[in-house]
Amino acid sequence: MDTYLQTERLDLRHFTAADAELLIELDSDPAVMRYLSGGAATPPEVIREQHLPRILAGYEKWDGRLGLFAAHERDGGSFIGWFILRPAQDGPLDEAELGYRLRQASWGRGYATEGSRALLRKAFTQLGIRMVWADTMAVNHGSRHVMEKLGMTFTSTLPVEEDERNVEGFERGGVRYEITEEGWKQQQ
Repeated sequence: MDTYLQTERLDLRHFTAADAELLIELDSDPAVMRYLSGGAATPPEVIREQHLPRILAGYEKWDGRLGLFAAHERDGGSFIGWFILRPAQDGPLDEAELGYRLRQASWGRGYATEGSRALLRKAFTQLGIRMVWADTMAVNHGSRHVMEKLGMTFTSTLPVEEDERNVEGFERGGVRYEITEEGWKQQQ
């Protein structure tokens, strides 16, 4: 395994073409998909034919420095989900989205905070990122709590996308949190 980033308990690596089943299993759990699609699974063919090729193309586009990263427990190697650190589709390279999607068995163990903290450190000390943002549904209190623990600040509400209208509480919309390099440094 080619490690992109290592924390005390996690190894993050690039996905490969052989990882479709990991993504299919993750996106088939209704609890994992609750705040994304209202619990509906992502069809396997969408993952194989659209999502995974887009993930792999992102490594090419950003020289492997940014993208979506498979997360495994260092102790035992179990796949726990993924983390993301990448710019918007046509956005500036010094602004990046931070996010994660974890298997239900990995919830409540501090992995979201641990992996996200390590990605923020890498973003601001090695990758030349000046601002990181994260979005979630307003009703996703768990993810909002992680963002706040990271020192991110609520900046705005967001309209929901059409595919998010199946999410319970969609009428409350989405939320965006941000942290700048300067703000991150002040917290260290």
